[in-house]
Amino acid sequence: MQRRSFVQASLGALALLPARTLLAKTSAAPSPTPDLAARTLAGSEIVLPGSDVAELAARVRGGVLTPGVEGYEAARKVWNGAFDKRPALIARCTGAADVMASVDFARAHGLITAVRAGGHSSSGKSTCNGGLMIDLTPMQGVTVDPRTRTARVASGTLLGQLDHETAAFGLVTTAGTVSDTGAAGLTLGGGLGRLARRYGLACDNLYAADVVTADGKLVRATEKENADLLWGLRGGGGNFGVVTSLEYRLHPMNPIVYGGVLQWPIAQGREVMRFHADFSRSAPDSLNVDIVAFRAPDAEPAVLADVCWCADHAQGEAALRPLRAQGSPTVDALGPVPYVKLQQSTDGFFPYGILRYIKSGFTREISPQLIDTMLDIVNRTPFPVSIILAHGGGAVGRVAANATAFPNRDSRYWLIAIANWRDPAQTAARVAAVRTLWQELEPFTYGYYVNAITEDEESKERELYGNNYARMVTLKRKYDPNNLFRLNANVKPG
Repeated sequence: MQRRSFVQASLGALALLPARTLLAKTSAAPSPTPDLAARTLAGSEIVLPGSDVAELAARVRGGVLTPGVEGYEAARKVWNGAFDKRPALIARCTGAADVMASVDFARAHGLITAVRAGGHSSSGKSTCNGGLMIDLTPMQGVTVDPRTRTARVASGTLLGQLDHETAAFGLVTTAGTVSDTGAAGLTLGGGLGRLARRYGLACDNLYAADVVTADGKLVRATEKENADLLWGLRGGGGNFGVVTSLEYRLHPMNPIVYGGVLQWPIAQGREVMRFHADFSRSAPDSLNVDIVAFRAPDAEPAVLADVCWCADHAQGEAALRPLRAQGSPTVDALGPVPYVKLQQSTDGFFPYGILRYIKSGFTREISPQLIDTMLDIVNRTPFPVSIILAHGGGAVGRVAANATAFPNRDSRYWLIAIANWRDPAQTAARVAAVRTLWQELEPFTYGYYVNAITEDEESKERELYGNNYARMVTLKRKYDPNNLFRLNANVKPG
């Protein structure tokens, strides 16, 4: 009986074999990865063998996206919607190993290479047509050490995440003014922000970084190890490699600051801004006031003050009393506010994906002529536009111009003209209009900010880096001699 059962079971198993074998033979084999058209550093068109693309995908834990693949369309989009570019490949990096594999691939094939962290590049340099986008957005995380007052930040982390984590410990570092900006991009370009006058630029608080250089190697940059590289990372943009983590010094600060917005009709703008010219020059480091003359959609032009006082509240209220007394504000929303919330307050003015064009430069004073020019432009411009005088000076100016790659230490303000729009058909006209109005503002400025260059400023490296330019070239030759990383405020190796 047992023998009969065994034979029947064996025959039943054998009977299944042909079906299983047939199934194996008729199942579709995995489709080979197709070849891809791509663009080289020299601008020529090449074809990437599908086998090479498949090999890269096998090495990148986060995956590689190509046109037509699910997730590609979302991943290719960046903050400035005026740049609608289509990389041949997007490497979704989850760590340094993925970045190293991506850099090796880009170098081996000579591909035009973009590096995206937050994707906030105003000039669209965090994406490219036909090249490789090294996408760091999956690399997010903040580790705060309250004992040493430091934070280690993964390179895809956004400023809002950094602020949120540090605030929990009553600590802070300078972190821009728009919370969905990438920490890495902001810092590498210098890093202005509401706390810069008290604590210095973001790059001044950067004390270490891990970087994948053009040879595909991971190196550490500190003040004792590869100190020359750390110097270049502090304001030199993405010229020297792909930063995979950043380490910041933190500062004790009450997570509740005194700040908010004041707003006046544009007819009172001259009075307010002339007062601000003197008021801001003598302001204590704890106070940051950004003045904006603007025309919003379907609204009358106005002038506003974006205020942050990051010390004792009673002292801040007293210090700001003269500013609040100017004219007749239509909005007075100053008061105690969580710093994290204040950092998010301008996000709505700079929404992700809207089309925009920016021109900017530094200035040392707010002259009556500059005020009149700003107000005249806003009054007569028929579309929404903002002209911003971001507060500088303070701790920023107490760092030597050659101490970091960021050279513009003697500036007291950063002057910005920006227009936003939604219809791509308006792009050419809006860009031309902003360029034209900037011709009136540019004589009041000098130099450029790495984080806000436009295509017509890319060839002005010496004005970007000032007297630091020669040292930047030396660094470029050492760490990126073939200029693989050129989609930035580029320093050419020679």
